[in-house]
Amino acid sequence: MMTSPAARIAHDQRAARPGAAPAKKKVNMSNAWQEARELIWRHRSHISIGLALMLVNRLAGLVLPASSKLLIDRVVGQHRSELLMPIALAVAAATLLQAGTSFALSQVMSVAAQRAIAEMRKRVNKHVLRLPVSYFDNTQTGILIARIMNDAEGIRNLVGTGLVQLSGGIVTAILALGVLFWLNWALTTVTLIILALFGGGMALAFTKLRPIFRERSVITADVTGRLSQSLGGIRVVKTYIAERREQVVFGRGVHRLFRNIARSITGVSALTAFSTLIVGAVGVLMIVVGGRSILSGRMTLGDFVMYVFFIGLVAAPLVQIASIGTQISEAFAGLDRIREIRMMTTEDAQDDERTAVPDIEGDVRFEDVSFAYTPDVPVLRDITFHARAGSTTALVGSSGAGKSTLISLIMAFNHPTAGCILIDGRNLAELRMSDYRAHLGVVLQDNFLFDGTIAENIGYSKPGATEVEIRAAARAAHCDEFIARFPDGYETVVGERGVRLSGGERQRVAIARAIIADPRILILDEATSSLDSESEALIRDGLRRLRRGRTTFVIAHRLSTIASADQILVLEGGRIVERGTQDELLAAGGRYRQLYDKQYGLEADRFVNPGEDFTPEPDLDGEAAPPPVRLTPDRSL
Repeated sequence: MMTSPAARIAHDQRAARPGAAPAKKKVNMSNAWQEARELIWRHRSHISIGLALMLVNRLAGLVLPASSKLLIDRVVGQHRSELLMPIALAVAAATLLQAGTSFALSQVMSVAAQRAIAEMRKRVNKHVLRLPVSYFDNTQTGILIARIMNDAEGIRNLVGTGLVQLSGGIVTAILALGVLFWLNWALTTVTLIILALFGGGMALAFTKLRPIFRERSVITADVTGRLSQSLGGIRVVKTYIAERREQVVFGRGVHRLFRNIARSITGVSALTAFSTLIVGAVGVLMIVVGGRSILSGRMTLGDFVMYVFFIGLVAAPLVQIASIGTQISEAFAGLDRIREIRMMTTEDAQDDERTAVPDIEGDVRFEDVSFAYTPDVPVLRDITFHARAGSTTALVGSSGAGKSTLISLIMAFNHPTAGCILIDGRNLAELRMSDYRAHLGVVLQDNFLFDGTIAENIGYSKPGATEVEIRAAARAAHCDEFIARFPDGYETVVGERGVRLSGGERQRVAIARAIIADPRILILDEATSSLDSESEALIRDGLRRLRRGRTTFVIAHRLSTIASADQILVLEGGRIVERGTQDELLAAGGRYRQLYDKQYGLEADRFVNPGEDFTPEPDLDGEAAPPPVRLTPDRSL
């Protein structure tokens, strides 16, 4: 049964939960090989240069062991001193060549590897940022960071020195084996049998080690993600005295990581010990067989010494191959995970086939729209309404009624499972995503600010915005009044998520950010929820300017803020149960009237005495509020 990339990643994430049983998951070698082939082909020029340098390097490395036969049999055995200097010069020249090619190899391949890592990170990050919002809702941040940063590290062993060294080791071993067969074919044949056993052991070891390395990345991502959450939410942690709990969760994750590393160390150590045994076995074999060959005259002393050197040239690369092979296995595990991400369809994958949207009026129409996050569990059912360009539509309803989901459909974060959304009469599914979103602006209830300056956060919605534009937007949102209190003014760093600003200040920066974007469709998710009465009065004018001429959707919890809306949609259970202006809905005496009575009854109970007149606050446009109502002790209007 085929498994989608998203499902595999979700499986990894569940398996990595603290306290969860480790999930052993095989590397998809088809995915890994495909990614590796593309990577190697992309950097083929550097790899070719590296292979050429490695070949010269290894050939030069054969000169020294080969000279041992001449030195012992000719110079020493036959007293031919005239050969001493030529042999020494040849060895010196080969050594210089070997040193030079080693340096060049390191420079060429190491730089190529780092370039490949940087390019891979950029490609993965670019792809991740284009994935649907639903993917981010279901995937931990730590998992994504590991995909982008950690998994790319392993590719250095493919386009860096790892693959080239592996190739060089194989070339050296083949050349050395040829010389060994020439020196003593019988001894070499037995040696090959032993080395074949070694190769089989390595193949088995790699099969066992690959899942361990893959699991390590998953665990690391989970631990990193949880640590990021606990540090980012440190105020909540301290408020609820949860330091101990976070320590326990982190400790469990670190312990799982420790067990994984210990298992991998054990595996690598066993492989190294096995290599040592093989080398020892070959040594014993040489002593017995080689010694008898010398005594019988089938080998000279020079032949034997040369044989010992060349056995080392075979054994050393094999040990190196074991080490590099492990690293390449880890690289393949990382490439498999990267491939999973890159195989996922981005939300703008079909933009080239979609209609360009240079400009829009902002006319929005829902026609029988339904949506479900989970099949057969609808969140919205048969939603139909029309928001004319420049009008304001308010969404009202109980928590979980579907207001935020409806907004996510307008912002194209999700797509209808039935029905269609029309923008200026064109199906939203057929419009270019990037073009359409360029006409959107949003002020959320919990606005995200980046760890940069106030000016950078205001100008984020309009790259290249001038200082004049940023200051004008700040004045419209009344940000300049609190910015003036900071010594660094607009260059004040707000901290992670805007922690150095109050809730109201963050909200005003978000409003300024929406103003400078100059959107045609504006989303306000209770934009004044984080403001006190004084702050709300300051930005009411800015919001009125922001709404003017734009199609606005307001998620309203304080019903007084939507008195002037052109239409109010009351959602319950994923359906529109009422619609109309505030006066029409109040007169109808339905669900909106119940919400209205409940809210103002509660507010009056908090702020006035029963029997007193209570006047609801003005709406966010500063327009006339509903007429005063008389509250009775039983909270009825």
